[in-house]
Parts: sequence; C-alpha cells; structure tokens
Amino acid sequence: MTSLFDPIRLGDIDLANRVVMAPLTRNRAGPGQVPTATMAEYYAQRAGAGLIVSEATQVSPQGQGYLDTPGIHNTAQVQGWRCITDAVHQRGGKIVAQLWHVGRISHLSLQPGGAAPVSSTARTAMTKTFTAEGFVPCSPPRALDAAEIPAIVDSYRSAARRAMDAGFDGVEVHGANGYLIDQFLRNSINDRRDAYGGSIQNRTRLLLEVMQAICTEIGGGRTGLRLSPVTPVNDAGQDSHAQALFNHAVEQLAPLNLAFLHLIEGQTGGPRDIAPFDYAALKARFRGAWMVNNGYTRDMALQAVASGNADVVAFGKAFISNPDLVRRLRDDLPLAALNPKTLYGGGAAGYTDYPSFEATAAAGASETTPAG
Repeated sequence: MTSLFDPIRLGDIDLANRVVMAPLTRNRAGPGQVPTATMAEYYAQRAGAGLIVSEATQVSPQGQGYLDTPGIHNTAQVQGWRCITDAVHQRGGKIVAQLWHVGRISHLSLQPGGAAPVSSTARTAMTKTFTAEGFVPCSPPRALDAAEIPAIVDSYRSAARRAMDAGFDGVEVHGANGYLIDQFLRNSINDRRDAYGGSIQNRTRLLLEVMQAICTEIGGGRTGLRLSPVTPVNDAGQDSHAQALFNHAVEQLAPLNLAFLHLIEGQTGGPRDIAPFDYAALKARFRGAWMVNNGYTRDMALQAVASGNADVVAFGKAFISNPDLVRRLRDDLPLAALNPKTLYGGGAAGYTDYPSFEATAAAGASETTPAG
C-alpha cells in the first residue's frame, strides 16, 4: 500500500515523500519586495517536506496586492530567491515558486504610480487587503482591455523563466482564491463581453494561455497549477456551473502534461463542504500528480494516499508552527500550535523561532532536571 512517506515523481521533480508545504503568505519580504536571509532560514527549516510551494510571488509590480510580499520580476528578487532555493537544496529539499497576480485584490498604495488595480471586471471586491495602514478595503479596479492581456500572459512566462534562473525546481501557477486568473474563470466575477468573457471556453482562455506560455518556456514537467473550484474567499462568488467550468479547464490542460494539479477542497482555510463539487470527476480528467489541500489531518492524509484519492497532500498552517512536520506526522507526534498574532509581517518571532519536537522535548527535560 502506498504511504504518505513514500517517494514520488511529479513530472520532472523527484520528491522524497508526499507531504507538501502549501504556499503561505507571511509578508516578510524586504525593500523592493526582495526575499531576505530570514526567509531563507524559514524555508530551509521546512526542507523536510517532499516539496515546498513558495509563498505567492507576484509576477509583476502590477500583480502585488499585499504589503511586503515578494516578487520575481527583477534581478534583485531573483538573487534573493536564489539564496532561498540554495538553502532548501542544501537540506535535501525541493521547492517550486508560486506565480501570482492578485488582480482586483489590491490597493492604490501598492500599485505602480497609484494606478487602479486591474481585473476581468470594474466591480470592486468586497474584501480587504493588507497595506502599510493595516487591513483596508480593496480599491476599485478597472477591467483590462483585451489588448493588454498578452502582456499579462508574458509576465507569467518571464516570471517562470526567472524562477528557473533563481534555482527553483519548477513553478505553480496561482489560479485559485479569487485572484486574477480566478477572476476571469468565474462568471460571478467576469462580466466581460469579449473573447475573455461569457462562455466557459472564453473564461478559461486566460488560464490556458498562461499555462501554455509557461510550459513552452520551462516545460510541463516543471509546471503545476492551483485551483479552488468553490472557495468563496476574496469575494469570489460561486460560478453558476462550477463543475462544467473546471472540468473543461482541466480537459483543455491535458496536452500540456503538467507535473501536478493542486486542488483546494471547499473553502480555503474553512469548511470542506461549503458547496457541492465532484473532485473525483475532475481527477479523472487529469494525467499528472493530484495534490489535495484544506484541513487534512494526519489520518485523512494517510487514507487519501493509501486509497489513491491523492498522490500528495499539502499542509498549510501546520507547517508554520512545526518546521519538522514530516517527522511529526511520520511518528505520530503532537503538533505545536501557531501564534495567529505573528502570521503577517514582523521578524523572526512566530516565523523562524518555532522549535523542532526534539528541541521542545530537550527544553522540557532541562526544566525538570534537578541541579547537580
């Protein structure tokens, strides 16, 4: 029987086990959205994961939606990421870059020249984003002109090339959670009347063009995709025919031979049964590795892999407070709780100072050992 701790090959990427560190935004990039040495330490501590998916990383200055999130669109950022990928590889880990354009989930203060964010629509997202002033409402966006979309696609392609230059083992395209690609996919957001709106074929066009461009640039074997068919986060209302939409998208992706598809089941960080969706039907349409995510416990993950319902399982919050999560899962050790007050922004506190199980046990033993 296949185990969560068995090795696996995702496209062209060999993993030591099937535990994945999910992308986790922590808002700790330096000036110019450049990754830092502290970030390198954080990722290296978690290199026991079979695969690390980096925090969401904007493909262009326009793609930024939150304060102090890293980019991968200039030389300084590539150099910063190179320090991180080197640190992970030195610990025997594998890491892919999650490529991100937030679309309308942004604020004027984060956009080049204070311009309006861009999207499939001119309707404002009824949610908040994180700026120097804290959490604030998103700014009204403008709908992209069709003539601008090739440049958006090219920003993903060039970001994928930079990711390879930075030493990543591959990339994951962020097509989930109500960000730009999802804003084009869902008819609850996309109100366009051009070649990128209306029918399912049109609304999947941006996703397919992005994936084709990246696969042409770096190969399908080093390219993955994250989708969240029914999550309502970031004011992403349910598509009127979600099953048909995502079935079509995955069918159209088949010729690209992607390394993996990363599915958020249910509401991101919330209930798994938020809306009906047949994930098995979607899985049947995909040829690559199937990665599942959202609220998986150890027992759920073991069963998912053993049953063949998943090839790999992504864990999010558990990796924040348990840098040695794979060891804890393998040996069924207790998990440390995270501190929600240190999730976003700041320094080492709540970031690189979570101890391993051994360090915690040693500290407890020293506290109970009488002085000689």
